[in-house]
Order: sequence, then C-alpha cells, then structure tokens
Amino acid sequence: MSKPLRPTHTTAYYVQAILSFAVSVGAVTIALAYLPADTWVRAFLALGVLYVVTSTFTLAKVVRDRQELSEVTNRVDQARLDKLLTEHDPFRVESS
Repeated sequence: MSKPLRPTHTTAYYVQAILSFAVSVGAVTIALAYLPADTWVRAFLALGVLYVVTSTFTLAKVVRDRQELSEVTNRVDQARLDKLLTEHDPFRVESS
C-alpha cells in the first residue's frame, strides 16, 4: 500500500498568510485610532477586534487538532488492518 501524499505549503504561502493577517489587523487598528468617536467607543471596538482575533486563533487550533486526531486514528486503524492481513493465511491448515 502506498502512503497518501501529504500536502505541503511553500514559504511564500506562509509569508502571504502572515502579511495578510498583519495588514488586516493593522488596518483595523488604524481605523479605530482615527475613528471620529469617543475614546470609550474606540476602546469597546478594540476589545471586540481583540476578541475576534483570539477566537480565530482558538478556532484554527481546534480545527488543526481535530484533523491531526483523525489522521492518528486513521493510521492506527490502517496499522491494525495491515497486521490482520499479514497474519491471515488463507492456505493455512489447522492441525488437530
């Protein structure tokens, strides 16, 4: 049996993801700083943005953990199946 191909990400992909995140958080921060509103309104919106960012990181971690868990489960199941198939000999005669 062949192993399934694991998708790999290039360095450019990681850089693009990091830059995209940095630009989006920076843009929201600048927008909040120049928002024509009271300080408490800007602080409230900043807390909302902080909550969205932290919950996004948490969600990404949970999704990654579930995917890794399913990969481990699939590997264990595949190993058990491989062991059963290698131990099974259809031509073996049971001696009494």
